Amino acid sequence: MPNDNLVFLCKTGDLAPGNARRVERKDGDIAVYNLDGKFYATEDRCSHGLSSLAEGEVIGDEIECSMHFGSFHIPSGEARQPPCSVAIRTFKVDIRGEDVFAVLS
Repeated sequence: MPNDNLVFLCKTGDLAPGNARRVERKDGDIAVYNLDGKFYATEDRCSHGLSSLAEGEVIGDEIECSMHFGSFHIPSGEARQPPCSVAIRTFKVDIRGEDVFAVLS
């Protein structure tokens, strides 16, 4: 029986450390990140503008938005660098074998 709260993001081997990828969804895209082998997921849309965060640059444990260069802490979603000031939504990640899922609540 499928779990409607799980969204498949990628295979563990599909996303190299220090990279991000956008997963397109009707209900809002999700960005998945690999930080030194640990996976995280956030909403993909920057809270400051209409930009995909997955198109930005991963710097340490932050994602820098490619539009205005503000940044967010990937694990917590906290806005870290202006002009970003509103946190982004984060999702729990569930890894099953080699499959990486976001858990929607």
